[in-house]
Amino acid sequence: MLRDTFLIALYAAIGAGAAGLLGVAALRLLRNRSVALSLAVVAAVAVAAMLAGTMLVSWAMLLSDHDLWVVTMVCSIAAIVSLAVALVLGRSVVRGSRALAEATRALGDEGRFTPPSAAPTAELAQLVRELDATSAKLAASREREQALEESRRELVAWISHDLRTPLAGLQAMTEALEDGVVDDPSVYHARIRTEVERLSEMVGDLFELSRIQAGVLALNTARMSVYDLVGDAIAGADALAREHGVRIIGDGVEPVPIEVDGREMSRVLANLLVNAIHRTPTDGTVAVSAREEGGSVVVSVTDGCGGIPSEDLPRVFDTGWRGTDARTPPAGAGLGLAIVRGIVEAHSGRAAVHNVPGGCRFEVRLPTAA
Repeated sequence: MLRDTFLIALYAAIGAGAAGLLGVAALRLLRNRSVALSLAVVAAVAVAAMLAGTMLVSWAMLLSDHDLWVVTMVCSIAAIVSLAVALVLGRSVVRGSRALAEATRALGDEGRFTPPSAAPTAELAQLVRELDATSAKLAASREREQALEESRRELVAWISHDLRTPLAGLQAMTEALEDGVVDDPSVYHARIRTEVERLSEMVGDLFELSRIQAGVLALNTARMSVYDLVGDAIAGADALAREHGVRIIGDGVEPVPIEVDGREMSRVLANLLVNAIHRTPTDGTVAVSAREEGGSVVVSVTDGCGGIPSEDLPRVFDTGWRGTDARTPPAGAGLGLAIVRGIVEAHSGRAAVHNVPGGCRFEVRLPTAA
């Protein structure tokens, strides 16, 4: 009995192995053909392996011609049905692959991806989901690129205008000094110095912004108290506030430790304070506060500008944005708030702006020191 079982298994393995080898050879020859044809070959190999093993075992068992004919007919019918099912499945997979190829081609040509209505297999469905997610990322990237390009064009136009005005004034004053038509040259010297300082500040802002956008802003962080940082910024902006008749209040500042680059964060606070002072009318108030909130330090600067239009709020920190002419400081180039956002994000923080009664509040959220 054991010997008969071994022989049956051996004959079946020989027949199935021979059919499998033929199937592997056929698949190698058809590896660049349609998946439907490959599925048909796989189904044919399965039936052929069963048929070959069955025929060898039947021959070894000396079955009658009638029994051998019955076995052959059963295997033949099974082969026909298997091939038909494989072809139907293969055509479904081919249709799904072609639909996915068309959608992918549209992604490359038109920049948009429309997922096919249904995927015939789980693998194709996963590929559709990945392509859909990639398409969404590419669309968002294109939108950011377009917004950045528009911002750059506006910045170039505004900077060109801002540079042309002081340069024209410098040229006129130097020509007047050369011609000797000036009664008091010291007045022109003072004006020239002022214009040169404006140009130097503008060039410095452009250099700082270029470092931020290029991702090469090097931070030398150190542990310090936000109380000291805000106090130094208020002291630095006090003279400008008095010149504009604006009071700076910094009573709500908590001594929370943070780890930041003191020089860069001082620039952030100075930009926010100068921006608030320019926007606040005479006899107005600029309030500065700092508090710990949910593992972060929130530094806020509240001015009396009267509020920012809701449609402009998302653009406040864009490069070159300056709002309406009435809100534009005389020496502003629209770079200060963009620099604020870049430096804050380099510290793994976030900058935001909200309207409040009578003005707006700029908030800088930074992680607290460990």
